[in-house]
Amino acid sequence: MPLEDLLTHLRTLPDSKQKEAYLRFLNAMGDAALRKDGGPEHVTGSCFVFSPGFEHVLLCFHRKGRFWVQFGGHIEPEDATVAEAAQREAREESGLGALALLSPAIIDIDRHELQGGFTCSAHWDVGFAAVISPDAVTTVSDESEAVRWFPVSELPAQLPKGFHERLDYVRRAAMALPEAGC
Repeated sequence: MPLEDLLTHLRTLPDSKQKEAYLRFLNAMGDAALRKDGGPEHVTGSCFVFSPGFEHVLLCFHRKGRFWVQFGGHIEPEDATVAEAAQREAREESGLGALALLSPAIIDIDRHELQGGFTCSAHWDVGFAAVISPDAVTTVSDESEAVRWFPVSELPAQLPKGFHERLDYVRRAAMALPEAGC
C-alpha cells in the first residue's frame, strides 16, 4: 500500500519540521492524501534526472506552471509506491523508457503552493533521483512545452521559487547514494 510505504520511508529521514509536517498531514488525511481528488492538497512524486557525473540536469518546461522543473506528478491507482509514481511520471514526461531511480529512498520532501492553471492548492512533493546519459532520446509530453538538459551551474531563468536550493540539495544527496557510484 503506497501510504504505508511512504510513512515507512518518511520515518527514516532525519528529524525536521518539514518531516513532522508531512507525517501530520498524512496521518490526518490517510489514503486521500495520495489521490489528486482527495482534497486541495495532496502528495506528488517527482524525479530529478541527472547526467552521469551530476553536471547536467534534465528539466521540462511545465505548461501550466510556466516554468522549468523536474519531472513529476500525481500518484495513480496502479502505482504501488510513491517512488514508482515518480519513476513512471519521469518516463512519461521525458520519453525515457529505460529511466530508473537510483534508489527507492526518499531524497527530498517539499511542500509548495500552486497558482495559475492548477486545480489544487498545494503539492506535498516527494523527490527521488535518476541518472541517464544525455545522449538518450527525449520526447515532450502533453504537460510540457519542452524537455532540455541544462548544466547545473547554468539553469534557466524561469524556475519555481526555491528551485536552485532544492536542486543543489537533491544533487548532493543523490551523489552521496551508494548507487550513484560517486
